[in-house]
Amino acid sequence: MSQETKNSSARSVYERVDEIIEKIRPAIQSDGGDLELVEVTDEGVVRVRLHGACIGCPSSGMTLQLGIERNVREKVPEIVSVEQVL
Repeated sequence: MSQETKNSSARSVYERVDEIIEKIRPAIQSDGGDLELVEVTDEGVVRVRLHGACIGCPSSGMTLQLGIERNVREKVPEIVSVEQVL
């Protein structure tokens, strides 16, 4: 087992998702928005809350699917989708 695999299995799915969210957050904040990780369900669904300029932004759906979900699913294969909660 590689060191990366050992590190991934030692950390919870929530912790790994949170790490990805923290890496994405500065880009969202630079546009006046923010992102909060609300929960990761047992079914592999990540629930996030958008803040600031993201609320009501016509591009927020694209940010959610192409930016956040793509990154999270690529790096944490247990995740099946990312949903926005209010």
